[in-house]
Amino acid sequence: MARRQAMATMPVVAGVDGSEESLRAVEWAACEARRHGAPLRLVSAAAMPPRMHAHGGMPQTVADELYGESVRALSEAVTRAEEVTSRLLIDTSPLAGAPALAVTVSGSGALMLVVGARGAGGFAAMLLGSVSRYAAMHATCPLVVVREETSAVHGEIVVGIGDPLDTGATLAFAFDEANLRGATLVAVHSWNRFTSAGWRPADAEHVAAEAGKSLTESLAPWRDKYPDVPVRCDVVHDHPGHVLASYTGRADLVVIGRHGSAVGGIQHALLSHAHGPVAIVPRQS
Repeated sequence: MARRQAMATMPVVAGVDGSEESLRAVEWAACEARRHGAPLRLVSAAAMPPRMHAHGGMPQTVADELYGESVRALSEAVTRAEEVTSRLLIDTSPLAGAPALAVTVSGSGALMLVVGARGAGGFAAMLLGSVSRYAAMHATCPLVVVREETSAVHGEIVVGIGDPLDTGATLAFAFDEANLRGATLVAVHSWNRFTSAGWRPADAEHVAAEAGKSLTESLAPWRDKYPDVPVRCDVVHDHPGHVLASYTGRADLVVIGRHGSAVGGIQHALLSHAHGPVAIVPRQS
């Protein structure tokens, strides 16, 4: 109970820039803050025009305009948050500096940091914006990247499990989300061993069985801690990133872990092809 109360005092932080993607992230963050009984903090850092970088400075008039953009984006974000939930404690903070770094740092000490997949300055072909890419690598709290419409409720939280022996923070976050939502937790382990000819190995059934056994054993203490959370285990033979991306269209949230400050092929594939919110949990969150 003490841990739950301590977590409730930590804010859910959402980065906004006035784009529709970021406003969807605000809606998701507002609902999440209400679910946790936590305050919502909205932050915004307007990007300096490229020509200002080239000249090595920024006139005061440009600085004032950037500040004004942040204030306007925050005002719109507050309105959007209040449309989806009421009686939520909301505060706003215009940030200075490079948006990717400023927004990521703002998540220090937060319950989670929520951002849109792309921002106002992104190109349609760029599946991940600069802020979401940087935060995915460097956020010290769980990062949630919101993409597309997220209002549908599916009743499932999916967690990707690579190494069952190194999933503490990831499983803690996933089980907590499932418990708060009254959802089923789906633990997914994907393996893709192929021979040089491209066929599955002859002992595929044995490999799958061993993976399933290891997965079940790693979940046992969490099932004891969260006895009211239904759990399902899926062991799949395919590329992990593609497998997890396929779950995003029918899950409320897909959760994966992150080691160090690198987004590997699995995380990148998932974030690039997701159709719903994805949480990336650093090992020491």
